[in-house]
Amino acid sequence: MVFSSRLFLFLFLPAALALHFIAPKRMRNIVLLIVSLLFYSWGEPRQFGLMLVSIVLNHVLGLLAGATRERASGRWVVGVTVVANLALLGYYKYANFLIDAINSVLEVMGTPEIVHGSIALPVGISFYTFQAMSYVIDVYRGEAKAQRNPINTALYISLFPQLIAGPIVRYVDVAAQIDQRTITVAGFAEGIRRFTIGLAKKVLLANSLATAADLIFELPNGGLTFGVAWLGAVCYGLQLYFDFSGYSDMAIGLGEMFGFRFAENFNYPYVSRSITDFWRRWHLSLSTWFRDYLYVPLGGNRLGATRTYMNLLTVFLLCGLWHGANWTFLAWGAFHGAFLIIERAGLSRRLAALPVVVQHLYTLVVLSFGWVLFRVESLGQAAAYWYAMISLGSASSADGLASYLDSGLIIALVAACLAAVPVWGRLAQSVRHRADRSYESGSKAFGLWIDTIGAAARVASLCGLFFASAAALMASTYNPFIYFRF
Repeated sequence: MVFSSRLFLFLFLPAALALHFIAPKRMRNIVLLIVSLLFYSWGEPRQFGLMLVSIVLNHVLGLLAGATRERASGRWVVGVTVVANLALLGYYKYANFLIDAINSVLEVMGTPEIVHGSIALPVGISFYTFQAMSYVIDVYRGEAKAQRNPINTALYISLFPQLIAGPIVRYVDVAAQIDQRTITVAGFAEGIRRFTIGLAKKVLLANSLATAADLIFELPNGGLTFGVAWLGAVCYGLQLYFDFSGYSDMAIGLGEMFGFRFAENFNYPYVSRSITDFWRRWHLSLSTWFRDYLYVPLGGNRLGATRTYMNLLTVFLLCGLWHGANWTFLAWGAFHGAFLIIERAGLSRRLAALPVVVQHLYTLVVLSFGWVLFRVESLGQAAAYWYAMISLGSASSADGLASYLDSGLIIALVAACLAAVPVWGRLAQSVRHRADRSYESGSKAFGLWIDTIGAAARVASLCGLFFASAAALMASTYNPFIYFRF
């Protein structure tokens, strides 16, 4: 079940909110846990037991980590935590990939291949495994206290707003809210606003761009021209951003409705001036997880330039592999790791001396080539796609752009480009500043007028976005979600 489905919007969410609010405060965690497990088992009934195993395993390990953190045995507890969680993740996510890779070698050697059945990937396992590991490690580090109530541990690992696709919530950030949280009218209203914006990003922008991106990336290698290849890369890059940031907005909004405060996961990544800057704005919960639990323990940037470069490459290779068991994701991680190393080695200083527009252009071009690796099914397809993106000779041909650039796609592209930059936030801040100045200067009537018009405009725009999103969902069954497969 995804947040942008009719079942979730019109049945599951209203019922979950109603049950949560009518329950006595002491029972709300139990109600929310039952709702969360129902949400997970609805789409993944066969892997419900795996979720329970993860909960029990990490609850016990958390208690042990708390009890042994000042003794040498504490390291063993952390070691068991990492090995056990990665073993579950590795089996379900990477076993097929590893066996296929081994079989490729065996085929070349003329040796009989390993016969195996396909292992289904449980939804959300990449996210809740990382959350569970960070909980036990934080307890060992003394950054959080071990949770003695198994219901609260289960709620942290399975909390449905961020269960399927993040953001990856650190236990230390929500521990107090799990024990006791307050739901205010203002917080609930903000949750509705944030959820509605996320829904519109997903349904109105990402889904609209996905149609063109899918058609173009499904073309045979010889069918791509310069313009069509770039159109596909741009559509996919925008689709991915609005698909995932929209889902993160919906998760943050749902959290607000139930009294939780989740950290932001995106900060306008397409206004970045370098790849380094991009990773300070994109999927923040994942990049900070890798920083705190892998990059820093490896030595970070404290052990000289060569070791820093090796650490960066290691982190991004694993970051790519985290996204999927395919050589293309590994290549995508290496691609980004290589650019981070090059920028750290001196390119950043040279870039900073160039006009801002050149810095933005450099970043967007590099990202577009990277998204091709993220989207294609094989490295061969990526090479053919990249070749089309640099084959200027095909630009003078008919190019085929007209067959994709209909009025609907043009509107979606313009709207997506405007929504990808912080222009609306700055406009709202400017209006807010104007109203504050009016109050300070004694012109309360003008300030009140601005506030009234602003509030009416916000309500009207949110209602418009929700009804437009609902209408789009009713009119189409095309509602893919990219991060579901991670």
